Parts: sequence; C-alpha cells; structure tokens
Amino acid sequence: MKTTSKKLWMGICFTMTLALSAGSFVVGPETIHAASASKGDQIISTGSQFMGVRYEHGAPAGSTSSFDCSSFTQYVFAQNGIHLPRSSKQQSTVGTYVPRSQLKKGDLVFFYAPIHHVAIYMGDGKILHTFGQGGVTVTDLNSGWWSSHYTEARRVL
Repeated sequence: MKTTSKKLWMGICFTMTLALSAGSFVVGPETIHAASASKGDQIISTGSQFMGVRYEHGAPAGSTSSFDCSSFTQYVFAQNGIHLPRSSKQQSTVGTYVPRSQLKKGDLVFFYAPIHHVAIYMGDGKILHTFGQGGVTVTDLNSGWWSSHYTEARRVL
C-alpha cells in the first residue's frame, strides 16, 4: 500500500473511532433527560397553538375546530409521535404514575374521582387544557377548584 493510501486509511479509522467514542459519551442519563424535557416543551408548544379553540363535549378525535379535554391531549401528543387512548379515564392508565410533587412538563394530570378530566402540566404550577366557554386555556393547578379536584398524574414521555 502506498504511503498516501495508508495515511488516508489511518485517518478514516481515526475519525470513525472518534465518532463512535463520542457517541458513547453523548448517550447517557443526562441526554435522555434532556430529550424528555425538550419533548415536554414540544408538547406544550403544540398545545399552545390552539389557545382559545372552543370546547365541545365529545368533540371528534382528530378535529382541531373544537376539542374536549381528552381529544385535545390525544391530538397534541399524537402530533409529537405519542399515541394516547381517546378518553381521560383510558389515558389515566397509560405511562407511569407521577407524584404531584414530581410533576414535569408534558405530564398528564387528571381530575375527579372517577377520572373524567385531563390536562397537560406546563411547569410552574400551570396546566394547559380545555373546558367550558374559554376553550383551550392555561390554569393554575395549585389554587382553588383545580387543586382540590386533582386526582393523579401520569408520565408518557
């Protein structure tokens, strides 16, 4: 093999070794956590695009002209590659349980017993959801009615 070919071959091998080594350092708990955090931000960003869209009990799945609470969460999560069942009760059975004190952006939060309302946790004690005349809105989870009717949370990200 000529000297030039050997140098080229060694350079390719060295570059591949660096690339593969770097990959092993990048993939770790910090990266996975960062990916989850950014997915939560993506969920919130997607949902926020529908602020004010009217609430309609039993709104059809996949429609964006109106939502009920669970068609809203189902649609927003589907736009981000996460498929949820249709009803809030069914959605409360997927993912993993999260204590209220450990909520993160993108967690699903549920209300009433039996469960019949779902929202998306935004961070800083805020939830993104739809109900009543205001349609899709942001509400404070930690005060008043919503705080006292909180039931549980699930993490699907």
